[in-house]
Amino acid sequence: MELQRIRRQIAATQVWRGTPLGEAGDMSTHERRQAHAVLGRTIRPAGVLILLVERDDALNVVLTQRTAHLHDHAGQISFPGGRQDAEDADIVATALRESTEEIGTDSSRIEVVGTLPNYVTVTAYEVTPVVATSAPQQYRVDPFEVADVFEVPLAHVLDERNWRRDNFMRDGKRREYWAVPWRERYIWGATAGMLRTFREVLLHGTPND
Repeated sequence: MELQRIRRQIAATQVWRGTPLGEAGDMSTHERRQAHAVLGRTIRPAGVLILLVERDDALNVVLTQRTAHLHDHAGQISFPGGRQDAEDADIVATALRESTEEIGTDSSRIEVVGTLPNYVTVTAYEVTPVVATSAPQQYRVDPFEVADVFEVPLAHVLDERNWRRDNFMRDGKRREYWAVPWRERYIWGATAGMLRTFREVLLHGTPND
């Protein structure tokens, strides 16, 4: 998929910013907001960077594996990103700053394309996915937060044959979620949910399945 088409598709979705993502599991973003409200949890803003890097005439999505000792989502696959600080000018600045801190990206070499609709996680973050492009960069990981950084071909994400619905039991109920494995990596949960929406936007021009 060409960068120009990606820019057009993302630009067209900006009218949906702030609306729930397409289903990433058994609960919608609206339902997660309600569940957190019932439990008295404050939902905190966060931003992640969906960074597209071109190598050998093909686009790749940059992902990280979180270290095993972290409090939230330990050991899982995620985008570079994190919660918004008071000093951040906006949520885009949050995503760029976090990417620099986690994997050493140079923000001056990154072109922001736009944002996808927000996603509320089970850990009470309202995440804004920021889509951006960059020439290949030399990654320098923060070993406290990041165990590894790797790239997944965008073509793999776009191919429906690579997606599946998995499930687990929680509180006596069977919960479903999206997963898109890549080699030995198991990409699931919020990251897969946001990738799924990214895929739908690029292929169909809508954030909903």
